[in-house]
Amino acid sequence: MPDPLVLIIDDEESMRDSCSQILLKGRYRVETAADGAAGIQKVRELRPDAVIVDLKMPGISGLEVLDGVRLIDPQIMAIVITGYATVDSAVEAMKKGAYDFLPKPFTPEELRIILSRALSHRRLALEAEALRREKRQLEDNVITMVSHQLRSPLVAIQQYFEVLLADIEGPLGDKPKEMIRRARERLTGLLNLINDWLDLARINESQLVGKLKPVSLGRLLAKLVAFMGPLAKDHSVSLEWEDAEASGLRVLGDEEMLEQVFTNLIANAIVYNRPQGRVHVSLREEADAAVIDFQDTGIGISPDHLPRIFDQFFQISRSESKKMKGSGLGLSIAKKIVEAHQGRIEVTSTPGIGSLFRVRLPKMPKEDGRS
Repeated sequence: MPDPLVLIIDDEESMRDSCSQILLKGRYRVETAADGAAGIQKVRELRPDAVIVDLKMPGISGLEVLDGVRLIDPQIMAIVITGYATVDSAVEAMKKGAYDFLPKPFTPEELRIILSRALSHRRLALEAEALRREKRQLEDNVITMVSHQLRSPLVAIQQYFEVLLADIEGPLGDKPKEMIRRARERLTGLLNLINDWLDLARINESQLVGKLKPVSLGRLLAKLVAFMGPLAKDHSVSLEWEDAEASGLRVLGDEEMLEQVFTNLIANAIVYNRPQGRVHVSLREEADAAVIDFQDTGIGISPDHLPRIFDQFFQISRSESKKMKGSGLGLSIAKKIVEAHQGRIEVTSTPGIGSLFRVRLPKMPKEDGRS
């Protein structure tokens, strides 16, 4: 591995020479520039590990050089030197990305110590970034493996079960059919778990940026309430919708992902409810947010469980066997999607009384320009 490259940017030749002599004895490679413009050009060409820059120079100042260095490569460590050291100038230099501030005159040992610390910091930052890249690559590999090497054969097996149950390959007895039905149910549950995990693994804010479009919350929620009506009827639950004159509310979001969040919350409110219970979905406007409430009169959540309700794979025991078993990832996915939209999701609940899930999303200005 080559010795670290340090670029010295100072309009005083004596300072450039003295710093060079100090660093060359310390197994550093050294380049120099006599002004800010030349310094920025050398940063662009050489990509040094660190720059030592004078704060006061004619033409492009040291602060402007710091801006240029940060734009080229924010991992380059910058050390500011000056004979006009003040607290204000030090603070300003730090704001612009300087690692440290060294007032003139300084000793060779002071320069070596500060530079050594800066390069150690850079090395740790680069190692951390390499680990993050490796982690992302590993996650991508796992997602690919799960999606193609695990999910695909399970889908094929599920298709074979459908063929057998349809008696296409000949009639089956009641006992074999029941065994295949149970196997199919378990397989469907496993596929749902895999699909939920893939959703959770793929959701992040950076992936949403290019997919964000204006979404009319009133229209979307009204559609979902109508769609979930049959499920509510099957559970003898009343499903109500209210937009409180907020039907024009829009957010910048991914409509498919928001639909997934709202569908999950409505379904939970229905499934965890009691016969002749009630689910009330409402939309209202606050100063800077659209607020969606999902209120139910169901079994509620104990105070011990509330802190873990959004944890992956956490499930509350269902007291009624008719209720379907889920993957334990639905609320984790909902939370991750909402936070990727710069929003937040909250829950309050009283056992035996019901629960309220509240989603807050940053609202868009109304189309006529009024907020």
